[in-house]
Amino acid sequence: MSIRVLVVDDQSLVRGGFRTILDSEDGIEVVGEAANGEDAIAKVAELSPDVVCMDVQMPGMDGLEATRRITADAASGAAVLVLTTFNREDYLFAALEAGASGFLLKNSSPEQLIEAVQVVARGDALLSPDVTRRVIEAVSGAARVETPPTHSPRVEEARHRRLETQPTALDTLTDREREVLEHLAAGISNAEIAERLWVGEATVKTHVSKVLMKLGLRDRVHAVVYAYEHGIVRPRG
Repeated sequence: MSIRVLVVDDQSLVRGGFRTILDSEDGIEVVGEAANGEDAIAKVAELSPDVVCMDVQMPGMDGLEATRRITADAASGAAVLVLTTFNREDYLFAALEAGASGFLLKNSSPEQLIEAVQVVARGDALLSPDVTRRVIEAVSGAARVETPPTHSPRVEEARHRRLETQPTALDTLTDREREVLEHLAAGISNAEIAERLWVGEATVKTHVSKVLMKLGLRDRVHAVVYAYEHGIVRPRG
């Protein structure tokens, strides 16, 4: 079955470009477009896409609020891939807290966009390598997040919610699940984890699913953030 994609951007040329790239790939179908957050929410309900490629800054409801509402609706089942020209930590963390499964800059290559859609469609999470590094540095205290010129109440609220995560959930993990979480935080794939633990990849997938469920995490990206926030792993250097 094809991956059904909704493209959300306030610029028609950008939407058209993304449509052309994605429709050229076998197994991906752009089923609709939206120009703002309100339209995106309506189109998700109407078209039931598997993946929403979401811009951040749009007139009316922005992409962050639209992402929060879409991912909060269990009936939608859509994964959100945030695409933006703004390489800023406040957008990144707000997008992750809103429930986005991936964050990609618009200057990424067509191949990276196609891969990102495929990754989030199968339930995994994706961040470009430079963004992943910044996530780890910021949540581990190795770097300070820049304060935007106009401090967004939504960003502040998102950070506050992140700090409210209950550390007691860690007590529900088995020793093996905690070990898997440590490997996840290091950015290691399931296949590599399987090799290190001398188990099958299917077993690793089961452990990962249990870790995410027990900690109330959406995906692997949020597992990385959680692990660093709660001192399960420490930054190098």
